[in-house]
Amino acid sequence: MRIVKQTSQRLVAGGTNTADRMSDKPKVFLARPLPPAAQKRLESISSISLTQNTAPHPLPRAELLSQIRGTHALLCMLTEKVDAELLDAAGPQLRTVSTVSVGFDHIDVKECRKRGVRVGNTPDVLTDATAELTMGLLLATCRRFGEGLRAPKSGEWSAWHPTWLCGQQVSGKVVGLVGFGRIGFAVAERLVPFRASKLIYTCPTPKPDMETRLNVPVTHTSFDDLLRQSDIVVIACALTPETRHLFNARAFALMKPTAVLINTARGGIIHQADLVAALRNGTIAAAGLDVTDPEPLPTDSDLLQLDNCLVLPHIGSATVETREAMADMAIENLLRGLEGQAMLAEVK
Repeated sequence: MRIVKQTSQRLVAGGTNTADRMSDKPKVFLARPLPPAAQKRLESISSISLTQNTAPHPLPRAELLSQIRGTHALLCMLTEKVDAELLDAAGPQLRTVSTVSVGFDHIDVKECRKRGVRVGNTPDVLTDATAELTMGLLLATCRRFGEGLRAPKSGEWSAWHPTWLCGQQVSGKVVGLVGFGRIGFAVAERLVPFRASKLIYTCPTPKPDMETRLNVPVTHTSFDDLLRQSDIVVIACALTPETRHLFNARAFALMKPTAVLINTARGGIIHQADLVAALRNGTIAAAGLDVTDPEPLPTDSDLLQLDNCLVLPHIGSATVETREAMADMAIENLLRGLEGQAMLAEVK
């Protein structure tokens, strides 16, 4: 762990810029380093007093609570839990929390609102990257890439056999999208060239305008009906009290035994123990997960022992372009929050 305090790129001996003595500058705490270009931008802003954790991993909770005292703005990641305890530690002068993420389930928005703390997030900029990753994970799970990648190294690869490592095609299948917002729609767009036989979606209300934009038939239906119909189910909804553990033993029992489940949204939407049971006993065929609960997933997790479960380490937005754009948007939200201006994206 290394904490550095600065207001610009140029530091004097000892790591503290002389400008830090200017008490009128708002204090900003950066929870972890940003991608290079965004990091350089943040460090060049002379109108703030910046303190940052320069280590690539999250600060221990006690250290975070200590470092944030007296801060006016926090630039955080999904790994920092922003709750009443943290807000108390920061103090009443805290005005802005800006997260480098679309999701904000790590932030107690209600508590922030009660204290007059504005919250910014980074929607839209990661839609394409996450949709691309979702398609990659969908194909990899359906076609058993995980097992296929292991076979040459483990010695399982022997003479060609007509039934070995046979997976499922996307073409001719019914694909169900749970959630039809920005990412759900972007996934649907990318599914069109794969010639699925039918696209269906579920969300609180139908979205006929988005259906029209897709230029192929897509139908709104109930959650239960989607589970019964779908060969492939893609989770693309937000984690809320209503969607937490939406996919549980009851939901898996409604799905086809040949169904494939893909989750690139939030791990808490799936009841993980129920998923393990469903994969083990053949209630569903396979699952591809970019998100789990908890994260990181323990190396002895039952999910990692299953051949029919492909797990990625939450890399949906992990492209250079997207991470830079997310960080840049988070910086802009932070600065606008400090200045009392409208954020590019604010959680209400």
